[in-house]
Amino acid sequence: MLGIIFRHPIPGTSIIPILPDGRIVLIRRRDNGRWALPGGMVDWGEDVKSAIQRELKEETGLDLVNIRRLVGVYSAPDRDPRIHSICIVVEAEVQGTMEIQDTLEVMEIQAFPVNCLPPEQLSHDHSQQLQDYFKGLTTLA
Repeated sequence: MLGIIFRHPIPGTSIIPILPDGRIVLIRRRDNGRWALPGGMVDWGEDVKSAIQRELKEETGLDLVNIRRLVGVYSAPDRDPRIHSICIVVEAEVQGTMEIQDTLEVMEIQAFPVNCLPPEQLSHDHSQQLQDYFKGLTTLA
């Protein structure tokens, strides 16, 4: 049974968290040291919105206020170097105090003005996700 489950893509989320002042929150991943959007896998028995709320809280300490829009669904087999995953990306209004809850996955958290995002390539395909977001696209890739 596990062989069958692991031969299928795993659903996950990426969140583009927007603070009330317009800054975007990114995390620095512990596994590769790169900046990334918060997010993660949808747990068994969990819906996507609940996964977004949980992952946002675990990785940033922030609370979901509202999901503004679907940015895209990204499913390229090589988008995540660990597994074949299908990532549902949303823009979300968030609030609260930034504080890392999951120190095994996240080593840093920071809010960036839209015009001052880190210049280096983000983890996974998160640079593409942000480019699509800034262009106002809803992407199926």
